[in-house]
Amino acid sequence: MIWEISVACIAIAFIVLVIFVVKTLKAAEQSLHKTTETLQDVQKTIEELSSEVKQVVRQTSELTGDLQHKMKQIDPVLESVKNAGEIINEVTLAAKQVSTALAGRIKGRQKAVKAYRLKSKQEVQKVEEEAPVERSESQGSRKPVRWVKWVDMAADMWLKYRG
Repeated sequence: MIWEISVACIAIAFIVLVIFVVKTLKAAEQSLHKTTETLQDVQKTIEELSSEVKQVVRQTSELTGDLQHKMKQIDPVLESVKNAGEIINEVTLAAKQVSTALAGRIKGRQKAVKAYRLKSKQEVQKVEEEAPVERSESQGSRKPVRWVKWVDMAADMWLKYRG
């Protein structure tokens, strides 16, 4: 009888072991099934995203090409702006030189007016000698520059106005 009870206990233990192994296998099967579904969803999402990423890359490439084309078109404009800046700089320098020369001429003219007022002929001759002159090609003689006369007239008028 002990044999029979021992065999029955072994059989019951084996049945209990099989039941627990079956439950564990079913739980593992469900986990694997959920994992498979999740992986399929992830794969679909990756496929959708990859097509969208490809579109974004194409659009970015097109935009880059368009920007490069437009930058090439703007280059001459920027070069023109640079040249205009250089020209304005040169004009400013020329205006500065002219104003400096005019200021010097006015100061010289003021000295001449003072000399006339003082009636000092030596000072008048000195101021007239300092006046700019141009050489006549045919005669080699010295004669005053014509624009200087206009500057002198303007200086005289200015002095009378301020005087």
